[in-house]
Amino acid sequence: MEESSGERPRGRIAAEEDALRDGAAATPAAGHGKLGLPAATSLVVGNIVGTGVFLLPASLAAYGTVGILAMGLVSIGAIALAVVFGRLGARVPAAGGPYAYAKDAFGEFPGFWNAWSFWLTAWIGNAAIAVVWVNYANYFLHWDSAAGQLALALAALWIPALINLSGVRNIGMFTLVTTVLKFIPLIFVAVVGLFFVRSASFGPFNATDGNWVGALSTAGALALFIYSGVESVTIVAEKIKDPARNIGRASVYGVLICAAMYLLSTVAIFGTVPHAALATSSAPFADAINNMFGGGIGGGVMAACAVVSGIGAINGWTMLVAEMPMAAARDGLFPQIFTRENRRGAPWVGIVMGTALTTLVALYNYFGTVNGFDKILLIATFTTIIPYFFSACAQLFWLATGGRTVQGARLGRDLAITAVAILFGFWMAYGAGTEAVFIGFLMMLVGIPVYIWAKAKRGEYGPRNEAPAPRPL
Repeated sequence: MEESSGERPRGRIAAEEDALRDGAAATPAAGHGKLGLPAATSLVVGNIVGTGVFLLPASLAAYGTVGILAMGLVSIGAIALAVVFGRLGARVPAAGGPYAYAKDAFGEFPGFWNAWSFWLTAWIGNAAIAVVWVNYANYFLHWDSAAGQLALALAALWIPALINLSGVRNIGMFTLVTTVLKFIPLIFVAVVGLFFVRSASFGPFNATDGNWVGALSTAGALALFIYSGVESVTIVAEKIKDPARNIGRASVYGVLICAAMYLLSTVAIFGTVPHAALATSSAPFADAINNMFGGGIGGGVMAACAVVSGIGAINGWTMLVAEMPMAAARDGLFPQIFTRENRRGAPWVGIVMGTALTTLVALYNYFGTVNGFDKILLIATFTTIIPYFFSACAQLFWLATGGRTVQGARLGRDLAITAVAILFGFWMAYGAGTEAVFIGFLMMLVGIPVYIWAKAKRGEYGPRNEAPAPRPL
């Protein structure tokens, strides 16, 4: 049986909002300035393949070759999430992605918490991307002081912010170009590198003092960050042509492309760079090229690739760091200031505020802590998994309650994929570790006063479709 909408009775305000959205979608200009399937897939790939992958092999090497197994399992979980997002995107082709799905299934406060968690992920994660970008930029510049590295990080953050402020057309073109440029050398390492693999380079299966299960979980949590971005097109659904069709296709295509490249390139690097050198490398892809062919020219090409990749990824995530709070603000769950747009249609408040917060995280990395990259990565992993988990639960909700009428083999398949996505969320939250979960949860709690303030500004209490009771005189 075909899927049905399964809509429950909704309040007057929600119905009016749906009518406004439907009316906007029916206008002749609805497709003007929107992203088609190639650009949407490029957005997914561009956001997933940032700079994290260019440093991750070194982080995984610290745990041993169990890191390769972790990446394989995380890839399966990411594919399951992409399928779930495709199903939900077809049902709720509205801006906000995980926020919209949680709100639609569970109500406004779970929706708000998902929006808040994703917003945290977007600007915290941009700092992690910028840190790796600086490492590869320094392959050429050698700005080794903390101040010099911070200056490079600020350039990496604010140049994409300016591109985002210039409008969606420039974002789409920039994302497509940077995706193409960075993929050619990455595919080269993933394929050609396999011919240079030596078994002696791989090192021990578990290089930690603990058991391999704990090493697998922590390595998996680190690996999850490089798949952050699987939900990219769901966040900007209103900027996607034919979202009910293209959200799912772009999500799945993007993750499959990245999974193949990640697994092949990780195996190639583990097998071409000796374990001891890889665990301390600041530019593992460049080291792999140099070990394959000798000299530094190949490594320089790979470092340049990482620089282009990082700028492209920060560009895409800067778009998302503004789009998510704007979608929530339009529903009255974030401060209304996030809905402000410039004359090019860019949500300038979200762009500027998100980039400013990322700047503070970068400052903390260079002047406030040691091993900042891994700490930032694990916190971002925890805040990432919250909207992923709620999205998978939203899909389970619609399947279990009959909100989506699916029978037979298709129901079994959808339930199995959803179960994998939910279990994946549990595993990743565990793998993030107690410190990251603790800090991440405190940051989640900060959002509750923001929610209360947004509701108070609108004179509301309870669900949005309830009118406030008369106040006593």
